[in-house]
Amino acid sequence: MTVSPNLRLPSGLLLGAAALAAAVAAGWAFWPLSFSGRADPDDSRQVALGEAVYRANCASCHGANLEGQPNWRSRKPDGRLPAPPHDETGHTWHHLDEQLFRITKLGLKPPLAPEGYESDMPAFGGVLSDDEIWAALAFIKSRWPTDVLARQPSADKGASR
Repeated sequence: MTVSPNLRLPSGLLLGAAALAAAVAAGWAFWPLSFSGRADPDDSRQVALGEAVYRANCASCHGANLEGQPNWRSRKPDGRLPAPPHDETGHTWHHLDEQLFRITKLGLKPPLAPEGYESDMPAFGGVLSDDEIWAALAFIKSRWPTDVLARQPSADKGASR
């Protein structure tokens, strides 16, 4: 089959194809890491990604230093609780990683919270990938003191409190 020398592709189509090829090449260089459903505070790549995710999506409520909102144990006028700290002074470390993942992905609502409980915690499942959620949790855990990290329940150590 021969192609006519007079056949020209529209320049927009060529530019679009070139842009797509560049995007695929760039995307391959930054292909998401697979953390296999775990938050590893010792994985520097996961923690670095998690810090960026946390700063962009979590810090506005939970604080730049994981300190939470003031008076986080006292209900606001609307009956909801302020965002708790994620550092060692809060209760985040009392929960299994899997529970923290589900709360982040699905929001704080039943069955992850009591029936009728209202929270300002949104579901991030439509905003963040699973790897980004695991990375944010790895970042949070990387900031806990060793003794607190050791006391966090795991599936093989026991259930959440």
